Amino acid sequence: MKTYALVFASVFLAELGDKTQLATLTFASTPGPSRFGIFAAAAAALLVSSALAVLVGERLGAWIAPDHLRRAAGVVFVAIGLWMLVVRG
Repeated sequence: MKTYALVFASVFLAELGDKTQLATLTFASTPGPSRFGIFAAAAAALLVSSALAVLVGERLGAWIAPDHLRRAAGVVFVAIGLWMLVVRG
């Protein structure tokens, strides 16, 4: 259960204020479309992209040690953050 809570917290925090959430916010602010429809479409997109990540992660995990994947993901995450601060800041 601890792993699932960690996944939830990590994804939840990573998604706060990101461009996906901002795009969803923009669609929701537009008069006309159903708010539930916007929520359902955004949730389905996150579900599909998460499923893709799990499938790719499973395949990579068969070839690359989990510790190496975790470190590589951490480096990429930090690199993107630094890029956002330096280039986009």
